[in-house]
Amino acid sequence: MKVVLASQNKHKIAELQALLAKHIPDIEVISLADAGFSGEIVEDGDTFEENAFIKARAAASTGHIGLGDDSGLCVRALGGAPGIYSARYAGEHGDDGANNRLLLKKLEGVEDRHAEFVCVIACAFPEKDEELFCRGATEGKIIDEYKGEGGFGYDPLFYYEPFGKTFAEMTPEEKNSISHRGKAIELLAKKLSSAV
Repeated sequence: MKVVLASQNKHKIAELQALLAKHIPDIEVISLADAGFSGEIVEDGDTFEENAFIKARAAASTGHIGLGDDSGLCVRALGGAPGIYSARYAGEHGDDGANNRLLLKKLEGVEDRHAEFVCVIACAFPEKDEELFCRGATEGKIIDEYKGEGGFGYDPLFYYEPFGKTFAEMTPEEKNSISHRGKAIELLAKKLSSAV
């Protein structure tokens, strides 16, 4: 089974492939470009769910099952920010260093460091009106210094208390077992295997 993930992010594609393959062994996750999609997707939704569905519908236009992932970091003391703007929090899309620096600056002197990684994965089918979505969340806190070399995005600052380390300090297997994306994909795999 081939599914198209509405992303060019190689980390997300590899993560999704590894997690879905545990439940659906013959699955192949490909990017929009690999599916021949060359259009632009405008993420103008106000929620993770809306943006995930926009992406999933675009991916399904390739004739394959389309998946859209929208995820981000929600910090309680910042009113849920950066939220849907996580990848472009500091301005330029995908500048992890700038995003992390801005986050730390905004949290200077703030005691409440509670944060939550949220992931919504939407699924759209090319020849059906049926759509489904799955949401996963992982709670933690933002620490003051970078720890770990793995992961991407806010992973070096997101501390997960039960494991006593940041997402960036975890092995991919550890992270996938408790991550927001891992939880959403787990739900998706169950729904997807019964829907096809």
